[in-house]
Amino acid sequence: MLIVTTNDAPGYEVEETLGEVFGLVVRSRNVFSNIFAGFRSLAGGEIGSYTKLLSLTRQQAIDRLTEAAEAKGANAVLTMRFDSGGLAGAMNEVVAYGTAAKVSRLAPDERRG
Repeated sequence: MLIVTTNDAPGYEVEETLGEVFGLVVRSRNVFSNIFAGFRSLAGGEIGSYTKLLSLTRQQAIDRLTEAAEAKGANAVLTMRFDSGGLAGAMNEVVAYGTAAKVSRLAPDERRG
């Protein structure tokens, strides 16, 4: 699956767009992790456990986005973006979204540039 943050993919021709797709994940840390992170935030610096959690959550959102695009018959997602936010003060949501598309690789003599 080709996933790009641009409207077009260099070296590919967009044959068809198939609509919006997204992958949504909502996560929560356990209460002990939240307490530890609260103490860590008092001292400042990166909170590694949250960084790891958010990184894994983003990857899972991309995986779900890919599944949704494949279900529509796409082999690419164009204009992929992330959005995130908090829920109820204890959870975090991450969504990856974009446009499912069918693309084909251009022959070397058809490529721009």
